[in-house]
Amino acid sequence: MGCGRVGATLASSLEHRGHSVAVIDQNPDAFRRLDPEFSGKRVTGVGFDRQTLVQAGIEDAWAFAAVSDGDNSNILSARVARETYGVDNVVARIYDPHRAEIYQRLGIPTVATVRWTSDQVLRRLLPMGATDEFRDASGQIVMAQVDLHPAWAGRPLARLEEATGARVAFITRYGDGVLPTSTTVIQENDLVHLLLQATDLTKVERICTKTPPEVD
Repeated sequence: MGCGRVGATLASSLEHRGHSVAVIDQNPDAFRRLDPEFSGKRVTGVGFDRQTLVQAGIEDAWAFAAVSDGDNSNILSARVARETYGVDNVVARIYDPHRAEIYQRLGIPTVATVRWTSDQVLRRLLPMGATDEFRDASGQIVMAQVDLHPAWAGRPLARLEEATGARVAFITRYGDGVLPTSTTVIQENDLVHLLLQATDLTKVERICTKTPPEVD
């Protein structure tokens, strides 16, 4: 739902991966943003209107993305898709980060556009720290990309897990994703992606950006 730049790009990406896609937008002119080769449905209407959703194929849908430019429309249509039509894989784009947290706790996965953008800018301005990459539907579990103090290089990832209480999901090394093993050692310039409780994020960030504690 929503055929702006994000919606049009998402629709094309999904279709290129072999999925059948329907795009909903109130403005029929918005469909001009779609790839000329896009072969999916173009449905003019309001994204939370049941007749519009049925026309788009919501009854057989595997996933629903609400990416219009309106927070209210996105969250309402996402809730209708999930609660009325039983679509399990639903996501809503939300500009207001505070509202995004609320809806996340209600079980609607959200992408907080403003927060994500500001986090990416901050990461380039202030590289030492942590950036949320994913939160579960309850908002309690976070996957965060964490910068490490240079002194962590040469130490095993198991030591990092022990010090932080977090779990290493994967690392990015020279641009490639790497699944760690029990013997993986941290290298210089590694980007570490940790799974942790949201309430522990500040504590984990503090541990990671300082010299590693000595082993007793």
